[in-house]
Amino acid sequence: MAVAHEIAFVVNLIGDGLDGWTPVGPRTVLSAHVDDSAMCGRYVVAAGRDNEEDGLRHAVPGGALVPRVTYRVVGWVGVAVQGQGGGVQGQSHTVRVGLRVDDGGEGDERCRWLDCGVVCAEVGGGWAEINGAFRLGARPRVAAVHVHGAAAGVDVMVRDLRVFATNRKARFRLLKEEIDKVRKRDVVLKFVGMSGASIRVVQLDNHFPFGSCINKTAIQNPKFVDFFCNNFDWAVFENELKWYTTEPQRGQINYRDADELLDFCRRHGKAARGHCIFWAVDGDVQKWVKDLGRDDLASAVQGRLHGLLSRYAGRFRHYDVNNEMLHGRFYRDRLGDGIAPLMFREAARLDPGAQLFVNDYNVLRGNDPNATPEKYVELVDALRRGGAAVGGIGVQGHMDSPVVGQVIRAALDKLAAAGGAPIWITELDVSEPDVRLRADDLEVVLREVYAHKAVEGVMLWGFMQGQMWRNDAYLVDADGTVNEAGQRFLQLQREWRTDTRGTVDADGHFKFRGFHGTYIAQVTSVTGKMLKTFSVDKGDNSLVLEMDI
Repeated sequence: MAVAHEIAFVVNLIGDGLDGWTPVGPRTVLSAHVDDSAMCGRYVVAAGRDNEEDGLRHAVPGGALVPRVTYRVVGWVGVAVQGQGGGVQGQSHTVRVGLRVDDGGEGDERCRWLDCGVVCAEVGGGWAEINGAFRLGARPRVAAVHVHGAAAGVDVMVRDLRVFATNRKARFRLLKEEIDKVRKRDVVLKFVGMSGASIRVVQLDNHFPFGSCINKTAIQNPKFVDFFCNNFDWAVFENELKWYTTEPQRGQINYRDADELLDFCRRHGKAARGHCIFWAVDGDVQKWVKDLGRDDLASAVQGRLHGLLSRYAGRFRHYDVNNEMLHGRFYRDRLGDGIAPLMFREAARLDPGAQLFVNDYNVLRGNDPNATPEKYVELVDALRRGGAAVGGIGVQGHMDSPVVGQVIRAALDKLAAAGGAPIWITELDVSEPDVRLRADDLEVVLREVYAHKAVEGVMLWGFMQGQMWRNDAYLVDADGTVNEAGQRFLQLQREWRTDTRGTVDADGHFKFRGFHGTYIAQVTSVTGKMLKTFSVDKGDNSLVLEMDI
């Protein structure tokens, strides 16, 4: 592990103006500019670029990068066109920031490229914020930040680009204050004739739900079932409710596996999310659906809606209606843009008690120009204009290491502006081979989302080795051992539960600040022990409860 004194937190590792910047490409020319407006300042322009790999680079000082430390990359980029050769006003270009590392090895293993952020910038559209991160396993011999990606002939502009080590502990201190504001409330318990009695207040459950993906194979494993039942409130089915599972061939409909998982949830008292009614990505649509003509496809869509939602009305609390619309347009391309809001309208009519979600990936990562928070908000707005009752924003959260809390927070803040719709982290996993770093990254995500007032629940996309879609993301080993990442998850769950004790004061009051949830109070006096349950809900004012014991 890197020791603390080697790390210079929040210190920019690259220079300002043209200092340290060099051109990439045989004809690329760099120039420095100053804009006195408050929104700009000094910036660098790379002009004369011949291809997408051309741009500019800045060497990172030797020895500055410490292994196993997460570095954040943040700044602003823009694109411009000189003359008529490279593009037009309003045209979007993808700009990438990355770190090229020379480890001093042999051949192809010598140099590596690490993505550190991707944005879409528009010609004439001003500055776009880049926000990413990287982490190294060993000290590099040479490292340099590169900015490139737009089409040949398009100038790339960079300003205020910073590379610095993140300080998780400092960030966690801030988040703890936020969590106290968002997830807790002052409580006054009032007793009659009980002054001087000892009291213990224990939280039984948390109103902020945690859930997990389950599948038919996993629920046959007693160790999986034990961990799931003890630590999660909700379930979501991995594949068993998807259309390609319930109707792999036209007319051959089979809900047996979904029924089995729903029965499992009923027996164990777990709420269930319905994932998913449709899937917008072309590669995840079964062949027989792809082979249908327009009219037959429209009929099949109606059949799927009526068959699924009529069968399970009232049994799934949520539905992901048309999964991953930021990355796929299968139904919209075949049936027109109006099909997406129609799916929501029909789902709401058939199961009015279900909360209807959009659901997509990479929105929290800052590395996918197709899945920016801004584009997600635009999608929700367009659906609502079509009459869709979008009741929630699903953010999948398939995270690769490293994870930076500020990147997540910035995305959540933008999504929270989408008409007040609650956000759920619907498919969280953090992939990292080193289980200690996996635990650190998982903690970053969980603390960040728990501290955000718009987030109302977290679903893990599995937790057990051999029972998960992604490698190096499990919290429980195949033999049932809870690894360090799993222990970190359990530690946070304990941290976010209230257990307090004391004495009823002379006024008959017992005061505490507790997390939202269900509680039991045990009061011990000369007459014996008495129990009372109560609930602490959200609220800005103190909750005063008359305890009739």
